Amino acid sequence: MNRLLLTTLTLFMGGVQAAPIAMEDQSQLKVAPASTPASFKPPAESELPDNAFGKMVRDGYALFVDTKRLAPEYVGNGLNCSNCHLDQGRLAHSAPLWGAYPMYPAYRKKNDKVNTFAERIQGCFQFSMNGKPPAADSPEMTALSVYAYWLASKAPIGVETPGRGYPEVDKPAQGYDIKRGAQVYQQQCAICHGDSGQGQKVAKDYVMPPLWGKDSYNWGAGMHRINTAASFIKHNMPLGKPGTLTDQQAWDVAAFINAHERPQDPRLVEGSVEKTRLKFHANDGVNLYGQKVDGVLIGQGTGG
Repeated sequence: MNRLLLTTLTLFMGGVQAAPIAMEDQSQLKVAPASTPASFKPPAESELPDNAFGKMVRDGYALFVDTKRLAPEYVGNGLNCSNCHLDQGRLAHSAPLWGAYPMYPAYRKKNDKVNTFAERIQGCFQFSMNGKPPAADSPEMTALSVYAYWLASKAPIGVETPGRGYPEVDKPAQGYDIKRGAQVYQQQCAICHGDSGQGQKVAKDYVMPPLWGKDSYNWGAGMHRINTAASFIKHNMPLGKPGTLTDQQAWDVAAFINAHERPQDPRLVEGSVEKTRLKFHANDGVNLYGQKVDGVLIGQGTGG
């Protein structure tokens, strides 16, 4: 079993030794700092050929920006791929597709195996979309993979191109503060995402994504990590004003957002939040899953 760290917890109840629970290493791959300029430019739509390949790219684009409506059987919340990968998956420092596609196949600690790009997308559906992963040979997976391939078609293979991922924002000396984060949220985020993180809808479709609650990402998604959310927020939010928040504000508001309930981690161990934290979250960056905030256990899920 390929793990960098394996820790076991031994519980004693009435003198009986319980079965040990393996602690997974969920640490993340490093990303180039934002100070490294992103020079790669993905191809423009005008460069698409007028043939079957071009049509497949357009199908993948449509799925990417309108995932909930076009693939409802695979999406269990109100999100689209483009909510976390901005500008149609093109924007540097917003986990662009052109930065991800050339890096696969790759080993991922999250599931302790070498993943194909299709498996990486399946993980997004399971966790970020709180849904059901499409089959690797499904029309949806083919279209999304072709779209990513096209965006990365001029990028070097196996090279960590500047602009990929979310550049890390180091934890401030003051750590993070949920109450300060609530103030940042009301001042900078609520206008788009709502006072209660509910997002905004036009008819039945979200035009601004919910940040917590039943229609947001689940507790297994990478964005539940405060450090990951802070990095995304710092370099991409508020929308149209990236980089205007301080590192401290980004960490504080990320903690506030991720102190709220959301759908349960689908990897829930024996119905126990505590056991799930030990196995999947204790080594997964900075997160509140399985911890208490103001006396309330975080990670119980939304129940729907």
